[in-house]
Amino acid sequence: MSAPTDSVTTKPLNFRRYKDGDHKPLAWQQEIFDADHSHKCPTYIQSTPPCQGACPSGEDIRSYLNIVRGIEKPPAGMPWQEYAWRRLTEANPLPSVMGRVCPAPCESGCNRNQVEDFVGINSVEHFLGEYAIANRLAFPKPAKTTDKKVAVIGGGPAGLSAAYQLALKGHAVTIFDERAELGGMMRYGIPGFRTPRTVLDAEIQRILDLGVTAHTNCRVGTDITLEQIRAEHDAVFLGLGAQSGRPLPVEGADAPNCVTATAFLKAFNDGRMRHVGKRVVVVGGGDTSIDVATVARRLGHVDKVNESDRPEHAIAGHVAHDVAEASARQGAEVTLTSIFAVEKMQASRHEVEHALAEGIAIRGGLAPVKVLRDASGRATGLRVIRCEAKVVGGRLEIKNVEGSEEDIEADLIVSAIGQAVDFTGLEVLDNGKGGIAADKNYQVQGNAGMFVGGDVVRPHLLTTAIGHGAIAADGIDRHLRGEALERRPKIDVHTWDLQRKLIEKGLTLSEVHEPIHGTDRSSAAIHNFDNRSDRYVIPHEELFLGHFQATARHRRKIITLSAAEALNNFDERVLPLAEAEAVAEAKRCMSCGLCFECDNCVVYCPQTAVFKVPKSRSTTGRYVDTDYSKCIGCHICKDVCPTGYIQMGLGE
Repeated sequence: MSAPTDSVTTKPLNFRRYKDGDHKPLAWQQEIFDADHSHKCPTYIQSTPPCQGACPSGEDIRSYLNIVRGIEKPPAGMPWQEYAWRRLTEANPLPSVMGRVCPAPCESGCNRNQVEDFVGINSVEHFLGEYAIANRLAFPKPAKTTDKKVAVIGGGPAGLSAAYQLALKGHAVTIFDERAELGGMMRYGIPGFRTPRTVLDAEIQRILDLGVTAHTNCRVGTDITLEQIRAEHDAVFLGLGAQSGRPLPVEGADAPNCVTATAFLKAFNDGRMRHVGKRVVVVGGGDTSIDVATVARRLGHVDKVNESDRPEHAIAGHVAHDVAEASARQGAEVTLTSIFAVEKMQASRHEVEHALAEGIAIRGGLAPVKVLRDASGRATGLRVIRCEAKVVGGRLEIKNVEGSEEDIEADLIVSAIGQAVDFTGLEVLDNGKGGIAADKNYQVQGNAGMFVGGDVVRPHLLTTAIGHGAIAADGIDRHLRGEALERRPKIDVHTWDLQRKLIEKGLTLSEVHEPIHGTDRSSAAIHNFDNRSDRYVIPHEELFLGHFQATARHRRKIITLSAAEALNNFDERVLPLAEAEAVAEAKRCMSCGLCFECDNCVVYCPQTAVFKVPKSRSTTGRYVDTDYSKCIGCHICKDVCPTGYIQMGLGE
């Protein structure tokens, strides 16, 4: 989600293409002018914007922002909100959830950062997801179905994404999940005040309504064998997830009140854990460790607790009494430690700020050394040592500072240092490194028809798992149709389709019966257009940033709690934008790599060679065209194009 900033900072804009003193001519291959004309003419080049290139689920971000802002028009009778949501959900069927919890790497890559501040992409996604739930939007069922059956093992984000894409392709999909409810880490690994269960349930149900069948409380490898699954289905997707936590690799970590983050959060999300100890120490530094710390802060502790009601018993699976409701609840003292300095922790910056505001002590540069235990074996504290940690060549290096050990008292210690896959009954799939080896199509090596995605491939973001599921679904579909698996594109994301837009408007291309090279007259081609989205991410240097005025970002309301307010407060903290705010925020998008109809090229062309396409034949991406008989190749249209959509070419 968008990280707040205090003010809008205007950055230098490239109002001029050339600097004073640039008198040296370019090489002849690059020289634009030849007397009064040029061998180059404008070409319309569709590129991938960096937001899409950085989106792990491959959302067509620029497209749905252009719909929200009113550039691309919806079909007759469809609200723009629905049209934008449908474009968004071509890649990601869970926008309301991801609009809340995704750390939004798209915003870090946004070219708008070169002007003043990124576009609040995550907040617009949140708005569209909420609109869809409020208006009960449903996914369209496929026009045709096949006789192919696909098993999806795991009902987390990867499995749900694969099931969604496969169902849209007409295949019969069955999800097998060991939990009582679908959702995976979205349900059992993230607290409800970050992913409200009504929202999660609504977005999952929408996928099931496509005809997807779910078998819950059924673990493949234990309740049913993988061989049985393969025998009864034409293809299999493995979205096993990594829901087993990693214990601390230090002496004494087997103490009963030294637990993993996944076990802690599952006990909380199951409703079993009602309180924690007075002093809680969390070891980690990522978003999961922040989740644990904020949950512990909200649960608090009670002074008088029976032995059977200790939090480790609830985490182990025992049902707790209502002692926390009957006794006075008090705030827990929560300390989060990380081997990295606080400013270098992997956790989202705004989540760290929330945790600090709630009274959680975050201490960086500390490595665990030993779990201290009493005579009964329970942990009483954690011994740590000052350290310097850095990643060199992809490897973590930790240098301890000798003699700097100290002890931190603890009634409960939670390890949030990573997750692992439980291969019980599925040991044959383990590649020896705790994962499953797969190719670029996410097909399991040596197992035709078996595909994989999510944390079992590479532990990462929830939205990464969604992207894996979509790519694997494409591979499964080709496999079921007997087609060879093609190489995936260099930039593997969903992109805007000009030809689809032309068809949507009723405009079609005629058949090719003659050479059409260099033409601006033939109806058998999209004149002067090339889609390079599969191989080129357009940088800010290709834009005319001088066109854009500094405009403050429209931020969602984020509720920040004090230490006292956090206790027993499980209300949602992030509120969606209002409609007007979402539209205004989308208008800040610079539409990198695609025309957004600013008229600059038409206004500044000295030859009137660039002209508006008549409304009867125009659409997004074909708003302007070029008359070759008038164009002299002066490149002014390229210079004033804010989005970098116009390039000079065709003559080399």
